[in-house]
Amino acid sequence: MKNKKVNRRFFFKKTTLSLIATSIFSNKLFSSSKSLIFNKEKNNCPKSTEDLYGQGPFYTTNSPMIQNNQLASSNEVGQRIIISGRVYNLDCDEFLPNTEIDIWHANNEGEYDNVGFNLRGRTLTNSQGFYIFETVKPGFYLNGNTNRPSHIHFKITPPGFPPLITQLYFQSDPYISSDAAASVTSGTFDATNRIIPLVQNSNGILEGNWDIVINGAGTTVDTENLYLDKGILYRANPNPFINFLEINYAIFKSSDVKIQIFDLEGKLVELLQQKKLQPNKYKLIWNPKNNIKSGHYFICLSINDLQVHYIKVIKN
Repeated sequence: MKNKKVNRRFFFKKTTLSLIATSIFSNKLFSSSKSLIFNKEKNNCPKSTEDLYGQGPFYTTNSPMIQNNQLASSNEVGQRIIISGRVYNLDCDEFLPNTEIDIWHANNEGEYDNVGFNLRGRTLTNSQGFYIFETVKPGFYLNGNTNRPSHIHFKITPPGFPPLITQLYFQSDPYISSDAAASVTSGTFDATNRIIPLVQNSNGILEGNWDIVINGAGTTVDTENLYLDKGILYRANPNPFINFLEINYAIFKSSDVKIQIFDLEGKLVELLQQKKLQPNKYKLIWNPKNNIKSGHYFICLSINDLQVHYIKVIKN
């Protein structure tokens, strides 16, 4: 362990990568992210918790599958938002493909559709464990003497495991502190990691990222000190992009490195890099093929065949 710390310190000194940590969390690319930053020594693998209000009174069974990742129709009134993330098991060492995510929420006026399936739908995580959907930001509604904060209901069911029923909230909401559920900061119903920031992208849509940690079995992902000891994707510009994307990343020790692009279905779009690299900062240019569709893509960094980091980008 001592030698590992010395080597890491020497590397930071030689390549000035100590500056990366600062730039990562000040960069807008990551400012909307509630992605997990795993470090088992610090036990940083927070289980996604139940919500105090549970399922609530407005759940409807057998909602339809979401089409084209659009929970809200194009004519739905309200501020458009995109929620995305990845689903992991309880140890955060596996991502969970084919996990069903049942979603429902109020409309812009704080009203639920209790007759049909407006703003209700189900989606599945793709082969890489990612999910994404676009909708409108839910409105407020009275709950007793005060409004409930804006929230989205989730019922998350990995294959062969029981579901987690919970709610997602948004930072800077004026009603979080007065809400019996959203204000819980410890214990079974701790909402701390379910309150995420939303950041407006260049298309005027608010984006938020929420990685889910739940009981399940899936595909191995390396999470042992991944940022300190392996590597990181720290910038992708411009984002959104049209004709090209510059990808900046860092490798922290001599490794077999692979950088892949996946679409929303989890299909491999392109293998950008596969070679052995020495500790350093690197840059790649992705020039997508002309037939690539507009939409969201995930850039994944693998070290010695284990995925250690990902970021989401938008192709216009």
